[in-house]
Amino acid sequence: MPADDLLLLPGMMCDARLWRPQIDALAVDCRVPDTTSADNFVDMAAMVLADAPKTFAVAGLSMGGILAFELWRQAPERISHMALLDTNPHADTPDKRTMRLDQIEQVLSGQLRALAVDSLKPAYLAKAHRDDKELLGDILDMAMDLGNDVFRRQALALKDRVDSVPTLSTITCPTTVICGIEDHICPVEYHRLMAAEIPGARLLIIETCGHLASLEQPQVVTEALQQLLEQ
Repeated sequence: MPADDLLLLPGMMCDARLWRPQIDALAVDCRVPDTTSADNFVDMAAMVLADAPKTFAVAGLSMGGILAFELWRQAPERISHMALLDTNPHADTPDKRTMRLDQIEQVLSGQLRALAVDSLKPAYLAKAHRDDKELLGDILDMAMDLGNDVFRRQALALKDRVDSVPTLSTITCPTTVICGIEDHICPVEYHRLMAAEIPGARLLIIETCGHLASLEQPQVVTEALQQLLEQ
């Protein structure tokens, strides 16, 4: 059954601008809920569900995909379709948890801009996009507009998240798994696992694309979401 409403869940330190190309192009009611006010995914999902339509499709990128897993655990009967983009079904490793605490300390000491700039080019984007000043500016603007407190809350949520691999086989709605082939944060192997474990899932690996598929290859992502929502 085609979806009428689509919740678009942003990645860490991103907002509706992450999904602007899809919001402008998709012929459904797109909503970007608040994912900035909780420091754990259980509460974050409960807040999203409290304001969501009775039934809805969901697309989540990176942290948004991790949140989509928690939405499914809390209210699977309300989710009609799911798209998982450039995301990670695993819990944080001990080294990653330590890194997040170090980054929180860095940000709270006034270094959010430095952290964002240092990580943007090498980590987030495909090689062909690392000198795209407009794209880099949009990513930096989102992070700076959200600010230190949101960074702290989202980093804590990610640090303490549960392993979602056991959830994958329970996902029964039509699902598309999307990944940039140059995503070094959530690599292709994670997405092959998700597509293998989720019954009937479609896997789409996008060329010339890093971690931010909705902005790096907006038309490809929009078309994939449209095809999913028509199922």
